[in-house]
This record gives sequence, C-alpha cells and structure tokens, in this order.
Amino acid sequence: MPLFDVYPLYDVTPVKANDVWVYDDKGTKYLDLYGGHAVISVGHSHPTYVSKVSEQVQHLGFYSNSIQNPLQVALADKLGKLSGCEDYHLFLCNSGAEANENALKLASFHTGNKKVIAFKNGFHGRTSAAVAATDNPKIIAPINAQQEVIFADLGDVEAVESALKTGDVCAVIVEGIQGIGGLDEASTDFYQKLSALCKQYGALYIADEIQCGYGRTGDFFAFQKHGIAPDIISMAKGMGNGFPVGGILIHPNIQASFGLLGTTFGGNHLACAAALAVLEVMEDENLMQNAKEISAYFIEKTQAIPEVKQVKGRGLMLGLEFDFPIADLRKALIFKHNIFTGSAKNPNILRILPPLTLQESHIDVFFEALNDVLKA
Repeated sequence: MPLFDVYPLYDVTPVKANDVWVYDDKGTKYLDLYGGHAVISVGHSHPTYVSKVSEQVQHLGFYSNSIQNPLQVALADKLGKLSGCEDYHLFLCNSGAEANENALKLASFHTGNKKVIAFKNGFHGRTSAAVAATDNPKIIAPINAQQEVIFADLGDVEAVESALKTGDVCAVIVEGIQGIGGLDEASTDFYQKLSALCKQYGALYIADEIQCGYGRTGDFFAFQKHGIAPDIISMAKGMGNGFPVGGILIHPNIQASFGLLGTTFGGNHLACAAALAVLEVMEDENLMQNAKEISAYFIEKTQAIPEVKQVKGRGLMLGLEFDFPIADLRKALIFKHNIFTGSAKNPNILRILPPLTLQESHIDVFFEALNDVLKA
C-alpha cells in the first residue's frame, strides 16, 4: 500500500541518532540543526530520556484518563516550577494542533464568543479551528473556512483594537516568535498592549509556544521576555523530545468543569514519563542557559558571513536571512556537508532549530560548511 503523498522527501533514511547527530541506513553521519522541526529538545537518545521511557513501558504504557495517573501530577508540578507558571492548571493532549484547538475551544466556552484574532504569517496547526487561524489559504478546507478569524499584521495594535471593538471575540492567538512565518517577533510594547487590550475587551490571550517554548529561546517560554501573563499557553514539540505530547496551561481565572475538555491518549503514562525526563535533563544540564550562550556564539559567527543579511529569532530558534532563496543552499548543506537545516515561508530564510545541547564545536562545523557552499 503506498503512502498518501503530502510531503516532499529528501532521499535520506535515518535509522539511529545520538545527541545532535543522526545516522542514515548507509552509515552517513548528519549534524542535526533542525531538531526534527524543533522537537528534539534535549538531544537524540539522551540516556536519561531513554532510561525513563524504557522503565515506564516495562510497567505501564497506557491506561485511560478515567483513573488516577500520578505521573500527570508530577509533570504538572515540575513543569510549573521550572517554567515559573505554578499557578496555572495543566491539560494534556497529544500535539501542538490539538493544544491550540483546545485553547481556542476553551476560550469560546469561557467567553461565549466565537471570533478569533490571529496574525499574518502565523501558523497554529492543521485541525479545524487551529488551521482557520493559520495564515495559509492553501491548507484551509471549506469546512475550516467557516470559522470567523480576523487577521492582523504582527505589531499592529490599532488593527487588533479595531477588530476587538467589533465584539464577539473570544481570543487573540499569537506565537511568541513566528516559526514557519519567518522568525518574526514584535516589540515588548506590542505584546504588553495586546495583553491589556484582551483584558479591556474580555478576550483571552492565547500564547502559542509550541515551537518557541520549552527553553528554545533561553527563557522557558518566549512570551516571558515581555513580562506578560497569557490566559492560555499552548505547548508541544520539545515537550516530549520526540514522543507525541502537548498541552495547555490555563490561568486560574478560567474555571474547569467536567466534560469541558477531553482526550483518550493525552497525558498517558509513556507521554508523561517522556515529558518528565525532558524537564529533568533541561534542569540538570542547564539547557536554557546553554541556549542563550550558544546563540550568542552562533550570531557572532554570522558577522563574518556577508551573505547573511540579518539573523532573526532568539536562543536556538534562529533564522539566517539571505538576499536569495535558500533552497539550493539547504540541499548543498545536506547532500554535500551532511547538515540538516530548515526553511520558512520566507524563501530567503534558513531556519536553525537544533537540540538545546548544541555546542560551539557543532557551530564551527556548520559555518565551515556554509562558507564552502557560499564560495561554490
């Protein structure tokens, strides 16, 4: 049976990996500066991660959410302490799209309203409401287009307030840093005014931290740089280091009721074991601080590359912007120098999303390869 053809595939078949290195079925070793789309947070096959997940699957891999799961409580406790969001409540699910879907649904339940304000070049997932709030008409089916979403330019406070004044807005959803859109981030003043406007008009502020969260920027969540407290925080990707897990953190002002949200697989025993292992490694190895320090080294190295017009993003969520499309550059990096990188909606941006364990020696390998490709 053939697979449904939805992704353009590179002719590479990974079979094993360790830390920032991936090995294919031919024995070729690749430097992973893409992290499987920002998913690999604590490095491939980290021994603590492998041990915790392996131990859990030997005891209990899954049971339904109709019974108590102490691992969920332990995860909520550790996540709250490490993120600084201890007063929030946790709802666990399976993916980023599902996290945003539940965030939007909860906002509509809470406010009784149905309109959503989102931002141009934003990406929030492919489920019904999440994809409607994504600025990409190509992936919005007619059934999704029934959602009422108003798109504003990122940073345009006036446009947001104008949309809020129309009434019936349940939420404003915004990425801490736009990922697929091209690593754009607005000013602190904008996010603070956005938060204030949500309070003024009774809409919920949903911080989409699915790609930019979990220590990737050097803060646990990207929004924390701006000194705001969102009503709902969505997360996934780096949360499980490859195991499917997502969740939303819900401000205590939003009350839960039985049956409001639900999930079969969300927060299962294996997912919690994986997520707990990630937090343990992040804390023990001080990976958020490493993301800041290594980012500074990476950005410093770009200054010697005149073809790099600017570096966008923060921490280990970076975009190198060139004045030409990077498709051929990216292919040369993978097939000539065995380095994985990413792309963005902006065709001139090379996206860097490595494991948070990245070291200076790995960055040196990348820039040696980049110089070679640019010279060629």
